[in-house]
Amino acid sequence: MEENSKHNNYYTRIERENEEIVGIESYANPDLTGIGGVYKDSYKDFIVKEITSEGKILEIKEDSSSLSFSEELKDKYTTFNLIKINKDSFDALRTISKALKIPFDSIRYSGLKDKCSISVQRASIKGNYINELRNLKIKDIFIRNITPTRKSVKLGSNWGNNFIISIRKIEKEYNSEEKIKQIIQRITRYGIPNYYGLQRFGTFRPNSHLLGRWLLEKEYKKVYDEFVLRTYSSESLEAQQFRRDLSEDGDLEKAYNAFSKGLIYERMMIRYLMKHTDNYEGAINILPPYIIKLLISSFQSYIYNKMVSLRIKEGISLLKPKEGDVISIFDEDGGNITQTKYIYGGFYDQYLIKAIDLNRAAIVVPLIGYDTKLKEFPLMKNLLNKVMEEENIDQKIFTSELINQYDFKGSLRPIILKPKGLEILEYTEDEMYPDTMKLKIEFSLQKGSYATILLRELIK
Repeated sequence: MEENSKHNNYYTRIERENEEIVGIESYANPDLTGIGGVYKDSYKDFIVKEITSEGKILEIKEDSSSLSFSEELKDKYTTFNLIKINKDSFDALRTISKALKIPFDSIRYSGLKDKCSISVQRASIKGNYINELRNLKIKDIFIRNITPTRKSVKLGSNWGNNFIISIRKIEKEYNSEEKIKQIIQRITRYGIPNYYGLQRFGTFRPNSHLLGRWLLEKEYKKVYDEFVLRTYSSESLEAQQFRRDLSEDGDLEKAYNAFSKGLIYERMMIRYLMKHTDNYEGAINILPPYIIKLLISSFQSYIYNKMVSLRIKEGISLLKPKEGDVISIFDEDGGNITQTKYIYGGFYDQYLIKAIDLNRAAIVVPLIGYDTKLKEFPLMKNLLNKVMEEENIDQKIFTSELINQYDFKGSLRPIILKPKGLEILEYTEDEMYPDTMKLKIEFSLQKGSYATILLRELIK
């Protein structure tokens, strides 16, 4: 038990260090002690079920008889439930595309799901692939609810995700069920900072925001060195050794053969440089467009995280608006923010406060893109200036040609995350680890928010 405790403390420390790297620096309730424990001890302890735009929670085992394609109904896509077990989303989609012999980007999905989990989500392929999908046999990937549709699933078209998560190895001496209920009630009522979680940046190599920054700044050698050579203590020892060896001897051919096949993008760049010496720009440009877009998006997310953390450090409430804050009104149906927004500190203040109290509006922070007008965000503009100065980043970075090329227009994000339906399903003796407790909880989050951020607040 003592060895397990040391092991858990080590990974908790590494995770906290990685969170600081990506701008996650504060808690909503620093005065409350967390319950401790670990999550994702097994993929079976982390179940993610997509919630459609109509509010339906997809179920892991649900299935129905497939219909036939209909010209009369103008069917153009094959839409299906994708269930994956302990698999990275991109790996699962790549495996399906290879099995069906179709381009990777012909598969459409609404969002990425955690690797260490059992997850279910909707996906679409253009054309009639009903029979092929019915007969598809891939380890740890299951296809169900195959349906012909006129329209495809689109990125962000889901409402959000439902989670059923088990937290293990909780010390029973310090954690009564009453204490856990109090923490959950506080999170439900007041919410927590709506940070982008580690998955956005790389759980084991939290550096996608750095890569995104240097891409926008055209620092291609820096991108390569960070992507391929830099080691992180949270990744496997084997991968660390591959990177160190290449950094020391520069032997690209040896590295290409040594790097595991799971390090797809590193091997792509190494192979390119074997034929095009020192052409780092070319090596970066062979990366798939969706990876480039992901890296730039991560940089956007990092700037957001830093602004939220700085706001908390400066003692500015996340719940109560301050003069210069921007308030966005929610839509009537799904509770999503709209483009209807007001600057706090004027005629509508009392109505805005009431709308926030009724969960009909929220303080929002800009995700900065080419169309963002910072003068419309007086308070957050001031915080952004401080972040950019601290990070030594020129604000002209947001006018990069890549920002336009990949259509980073800019958007809004609520500063507070409030889960829906957060409840305790069970609090029992942990069958895996004697003398400890297991907590199983269920909750739903709107798209773009991270379950790990809620767990971080609960566990500490």
